[in-house]
Amino acid sequence: MDKLTVISGCLFLAADIFAIASIVNPDWINTGESAGSLNVGLVRQCQTLHGRDRTCIPPQLPWEWVTTLFFIILGIMSLTVTCALLVMSHWYHEATRYARWIAFTGMVLFCMAALIFPTGFYISEVGGQPYKLPNNTMVGSSYVLFIMAIFFTIVGLLFAGK
Repeated sequence: MDKLTVISGCLFLAADIFAIASIVNPDWINTGESAGSLNVGLVRQCQTLHGRDRTCIPPQLPWEWVTTLFFIILGIMSLTVTCALLVMSHWYHEATRYARWIAFTGMVLFCMAALIFPTGFYISEVGGQPYKLPNNTMVGSSYVLFIMAIFFTIVGLLFAGK
């Protein structure tokens, strides 16, 4: 296994971790209200009212965000398989070719999720329009982690392609 394969494997692993962290964290969209704050995620929605403890519930997701979650989970699975194939390439050199294609599939899935997610900004909790957030609302750290996962996947593909 050469150095570029090790580097691409580390980048794919980092992208995998970032994508998993983005799903688990309910901070995809932050709405700042005068009475409290609301963090909307893909698997949890958390609200803090007047400095009390944060309460979290499963959100009612629009179909756009369900599709986004589905694509991200498939992308995570693709990157996990890619990492396993890159480890196997130490013994079976042919595995790197399959790893590149599966990583490319993961990148495409992540990019499709990134394009679909902003179309769900119209939900009542956010109050925006597709691809347009209201002024008092911003994307949160989970969305940034997800964008970093896309970035690391693309850079990993560049190293894997040699």
